[in-house]
Amino acid sequence: MFRYALLLILAVAGCSYANAQHLYMPRDVKQAFRNGTRAADGQPGKNYWQNRARYNINITALPPDRNIRGQEEITYINNSPDTLEHLVIKLFLNIHKPGAPRQSGAPADYLTDGVHIDGFSVNGEQRRWRESSRYFTWQPVPLAMPLLPHDSVKLTFDWHYQVSLISNREGMIDSTTYFLAYFYPRVAVYDDYNGWDQMTFTDAHEFYSDFNDYTVTVNVPKNYIVCGTGTLQQPEKLLQPAFAKRLQASQTSGEIIHIVNNQELQAKNVTAQNDINSWQFKASNIPDMAFGISDHFVWDASSVVVDDATQRRASVQAMYNDTAADYHHMVSFGRHALSWLSHKWPGVPYPYEKMTVFQGYADMEYPMMANDGSTPDTSFTKFVAEHEIAHTYMPFYMGINETRYGFMDEGWATTFELLIGRDDQGKEKAEELYKQFRVDYWIHDPGADEDIPIITPGDVLGGAGLGNNEYGKASLGYLAAKDLLGDALFKKCLHAFMDRWHGKHPIPWDFFNTFNNVAGRNLNWFWNSWFFSPDYIDLAAHKPVANAQGYTLQVDNIGGMAAPFDVNITYTDGSTDTLHQTPGVWQANLQQAQVRIPTKKKIQSLNIDGGIFMDADVTNNVWPAKG
Repeated sequence: MFRYALLLILAVAGCSYANAQHLYMPRDVKQAFRNGTRAADGQPGKNYWQNRARYNINITALPPDRNIRGQEEITYINNSPDTLEHLVIKLFLNIHKPGAPRQSGAPADYLTDGVHIDGFSVNGEQRRWRESSRYFTWQPVPLAMPLLPHDSVKLTFDWHYQVSLISNREGMIDSTTYFLAYFYPRVAVYDDYNGWDQMTFTDAHEFYSDFNDYTVTVNVPKNYIVCGTGTLQQPEKLLQPAFAKRLQASQTSGEIIHIVNNQELQAKNVTAQNDINSWQFKASNIPDMAFGISDHFVWDASSVVVDDATQRRASVQAMYNDTAADYHHMVSFGRHALSWLSHKWPGVPYPYEKMTVFQGYADMEYPMMANDGSTPDTSFTKFVAEHEIAHTYMPFYMGINETRYGFMDEGWATTFELLIGRDDQGKEKAEELYKQFRVDYWIHDPGADEDIPIITPGDVLGGAGLGNNEYGKASLGYLAAKDLLGDALFKKCLHAFMDRWHGKHPIPWDFFNTFNNVAGRNLNWFWNSWFFSPDYIDLAAHKPVANAQGYTLQVDNIGGMAAPFDVNITYTDGSTDTLHQTPGVWQANLQQAQVRIPTKKKIQSLNIDGGIFMDADVTNNVWPAKG
């Protein structure tokens, strides 16, 4: 793995320095452009296609019994020009099986015997499901009759699995509270540049899903409440009248409504009193479904306007243990996040009908859902919730391949996290947290894995190289582009990218090409520096040289990244000045920049400061140099 990454570093670095106007492109991506599925201006190509499916799923959960049983029917539609001789089925929960490849070890309570396929059919013909020791979280399934272009195939699965005792992204929260995610067999993505997604889920990376239509029925005992992705069907038949009315009222209210409180839960008369209640949810054109179930979590809800033009409101809900003090504020946090994200950054109306935050342990995002831990620090709880809610846009609305190009997902959530934090906490506090949490571990670690280019496919990486590429480094790259273009043009480019590609499967070159196209500028020199090179941030200031207009300051770019910085100047009369330099200062020469300081005063001292663009070695950032 490291050898592959090292080869990519050398190849990309050579490309970057040899021709700053050219972006490295893998052969499979080049072929997609030649096939006309993607265009050089960043638009989907005239031949763009993507596959999709309709899922009808029925699952039963009967806590404290840990066994989850399911049946589903999948209609998979092949919109590609290719004849498919086989399908690939994803079974993510086989990550719990002993022997499954993982990025790290697993304690005994994490392990289960995985997913058991009890029945399987193709177009009505029963087939034997053949397990193989070669496969864990995905498996190829040959088709007796190939699936032709623009045709469909109907699959059925019966399956069961045990909820893991240790809850991470999914599993048991407590004996009567489960979080159900990645719980169903699904057809993997077949796309225009990589074919079948055969990437193994190792529990460190995230996901890649088609946009599908879902009907999911979750069968649970009476007195259990189910929250999840999609529109809850006929809540009046599942909840006692008083609670159904509160839920309905919350859809149009800006006040926090306690749909079910702890005392009411203990009375055990919140739901319909059938032995089993069937909670059905429907969602269209969405990449996944997830659900939380509990018989003792309280339920709060409200709503907020997310689209001023139509006055459309989105529901904000929270389900949690009443003892979690921070969660009593969660609906307020969610309302703020949905409003801020819709109106400021990215400034696109929240695209779904609701967002529910469920108390768990994962700090993880799902379509219309988040599974977040409880903390004694309410500000940090809000920080985490805002990050996970920001994921609504990337990856879900935008169909990002998180496994391979996680920086298109986590990098954006991290960027929005900082921008909303500046408004919430003030610039200084938000940036200190960002530097501590997102930048410091990268910039002050000189290890080779920290210099792996961001563009390196994430599925071949692990550890610090993966994490920093996807979060802090990528976020800094987006923020540097924002500084380079200015807020208005940057937002125009971002909106164009989102308009062009939401509901599809964009890859990095679609993003870079869109920004170049909409900005009307060839920014490849910049993209090369941030996303394709092994560079880092390390600047050095020289002695300013006096001239007729004032001074010229030479700044060396030792690390090579096109980072913005401030020149902070102190004059001999005690006055000070700050000159901001955008990344554009490096366009002509990435190794060296000349900063003009127009003044009639005499400089006593100066320093260069990147702020959140932290410098690997600050000892050479000052003049006179400190002895």
